Amino acid sequence: MLGVEEWAEIRRLYFVADVGIKEIARRTGLSRQTIRRAVRSDSQPRYQRPARGSKLDPYREEIHRLLGQDPRLPGRRVRELLEPLGYDGSKTILDDYVREVRPLFVPRRTFQRTVYRPGEVCQFDLWQPRGEIPVGYGQTRRGWVVVAALGYSRAGAGAVIFSKQAEDVLWGMSRCLWRLGGVAKTLVWDREGALHSGDGRASDALAGYCGMLRCGWYLCQARDPQAKGVVERLQGFMETSFEPGRRFANHVDYQLQLDGWFTGRANGRVHKTLRCRPADRLGDDVAAMLPLPARAPDTDRRWVLRVAADPYLRFDTCDYSLDPGFVGRRVEARVSADRVTAVVLDTGEMACDHPRTYARHRTVLALEHARGLRDRSATEAEPTVEQRPLSRYDELIPA
Repeated sequence: MLGVEEWAEIRRLYFVADVGIKEIARRTGLSRQTIRRAVRSDSQPRYQRPARGSKLDPYREEIHRLLGQDPRLPGRRVRELLEPLGYDGSKTILDDYVREVRPLFVPRRTFQRTVYRPGEVCQFDLWQPRGEIPVGYGQTRRGWVVVAALGYSRAGAGAVIFSKQAEDVLWGMSRCLWRLGGVAKTLVWDREGALHSGDGRASDALAGYCGMLRCGWYLCQARDPQAKGVVERLQGFMETSFEPGRRFANHVDYQLQLDGWFTGRANGRVHKTLRCRPADRLGDDVAAMLPLPARAPDTDRRWVLRVAADPYLRFDTCDYSLDPGFVGRRVEARVSADRVTAVVLDTGEMACDHPRTYARHRTVLALEHARGLRDRSATEAEPTVEQRPLSRYDELIPA
């Protein structure tokens, strides 16, 4: 068989150098017939193995029938059903063939490229860091980051939270929107448990939150992360760019580093799709978004309790001291992202005001509350206990 170099030389001699077939045969030592075939062939010579039958050939129709009944039938199960029929071929050729023909029975989903208008959409999602977050006192806790990404500018923001309850998730959304500088017309979420009440309907917490911001909401279909691909890609970038190689003193330091990363790295890089920096487009997004209200929506936890003789309120495994002067009275407790407060219902007096701790099983005691407990103990009269001589007890015991 002629090599490619010999074939090319023969054609050069014949068509360029105008050398006859007889002379080419004399120079190359090849037969005239071989030279004539090289001159007539416009395609370079290549080795072609003759086609051989496969052990799979007799079973192709059966494979099609099985996939027609159940397009998602696993390849292993297909092989188990073919073996009683006599199939003894390898696993590889069967899996390769099933992989090739399965799209005929389960058409692959296709996607169109979406273009967003300024101020139209802000996508949200929860991202869980790989490691636990330090919270002080030598403790760490599992946390999440509420991640927001604007559709037009691709600008992002994030807020650290330590539960997936609606109050914390909505607080994280507020922090992200205030960092971005406006409220998009539609807030997009997947079917997060605290925000979804079933059948694609928003929970009262999410609906009330959007009502206070005067914006709309959209909950994606189940198992459809592609519907919010902007924030999904931002989370993928966070996994490779933000967390690796960083150390955090506590959750406050984590949030500060996260804010700096969004400002300098995520929003300051040249975006592959936009071919510009998200920060360069953020102004157009903010100009088209709804203005931020004067105050963020109230997402604090609230409940009413009566101050017990042991004047503490418990939240998230931690005890916060209450003013012992209000023992027996009803107070409204309020927990925000950074404060724990309580107000007496009938007078409006402050029963406590503590910084919130995210460490577990801590007791937070205000100095004035400790002094009040000591003063109350000092003023209370000690109970009178009769002092009896031991001889009386001896008289009761028979000799």
